[in-house]
This record gives sequence, structure tokens and C-alpha cells, in this order.
Amino acid sequence: MLENDITDVIENTFSVEDDKFGEIVIHDLKPGGRDIPVTEENKKEYVDLISVWRIEKRVEEQFKAFMTGFNELIPQELINVFDERELELLIGGIGEVDVDDWSRHTDYRSYTQTDQVIQWFWAAIRSWPAEKNSRLLQFTTGTSKIPVGGFKDLQGSDGPRRFTIEKAGDPEHLPKAHTCFNRLDLPPYNSQQQLEDKLVYAMENTSGFGQE
Repeated sequence: MLENDITDVIENTFSVEDDKFGEIVIHDLKPGGRDIPVTEENKKEYVDLISVWRIEKRVEEQFKAFMTGFNELIPQELINVFDERELELLIGGIGEVDVDDWSRHTDYRSYTQTDQVIQWFWAAIRSWPAEKNSRLLQFTTGTSKIPVGGFKDLQGSDGPRRFTIEKAGDPEHLPKAHTCFNRLDLPPYNSQQQLEDKLVYAMENTSGFGQE
């Protein structure tokens, strides 16, 4: 919607239909929203409001109930010292990552499997301990766990998505993760050491939606 003119194309209003236990309920995104059409002029506001609805408001009641139960077991002050990635590893544990399976089910953009940077990438991962590989998996896909069927069953935000390494950026830049698409933008680094240093720095200093 933001990238295209929606005039005479989209007939939404500032409301959304929600299925509550089989009953369709109309929720206004703002007061009187069901009577306010979405236009080219106000579409940015609509996108902002529906994003908040889908990510936050729609599950607010369930999330509060979850947090109440969770905090009965683990007081909030005991987990405040962890970020979301550390907490996932703490709760889920560290699993062994099959690097051979990972590499077999990886696609490349502007790289090939025989390129030196790609060889360095897999050599680095094979030399890392399980905890570090789990953090890399978490950084690039948003989760530290792989599907039961292995990397061939890896999912993205829009369905099945193989892990992908794309050539992008300058060697002085950090790699960038697109967790919704299981994609890693990897600059053409000049040595394996530089690759590892940049990758580890990105893994340890990137959090939340900054990863895209």
C-alpha cells in the first residue's frame, strides 16, 4: 500500500474483522473507523494502526494472561537481565546445529558455493561451538531452533524459505540479517578473520526489529 497508489484499488476502512471463537467481530482501528475509508492521503496512518493491531492489540489479552502465569513461575526481576535472544536460549536450551545439512540447503545470490567468502563462512561455522552456532542461527532466522525435518523445512514469514546468503555491502560494513526471509547479506570480506570478527560483532550487537 505504501509503495503504490491505492486510489480505486483498495476499499478498506479504518477497521478490521477479527474471528473470536467463530464469531466475526469488527474492531475499529480508531474511533468511528468502520465509517472512515482508507485513501491515498491517509494510508500511512492506516498501515501504522493495523500494524499495531496485528502485532500488539489483537493478542494483548492473551499476552497479559500468559505473562501473569509466567511471572508466577519466574519473577520478572530474575529475567530482566536477559535480552530476548538470551532468554530463548535459556528456556529452549542449546541444540546441535548440523552444519552439513545447513550448507546443503542454502541458496546464494551473487555468490556461488565455491566463492572464497562462502568457503570462509562455512569453515568459520564448523569451527564454532554449539552455542555460537545457535546464536548465528538466531541472528539470521529469528530462532535458535531448526524444524524437525532439518533446514529443508525452514520457514519464513510467508511460508517455506531456504536459508540464503546474498552478496551485499562493503567489506567495511557489518553483515545484515533479514529474519523474515532467512537471508544474510554478507559483504565480500578480505579474510576469514575479518568475516568472523564482523559476523560476531553483528550477532552480539543487533537486536529486535533492527534485524528487519
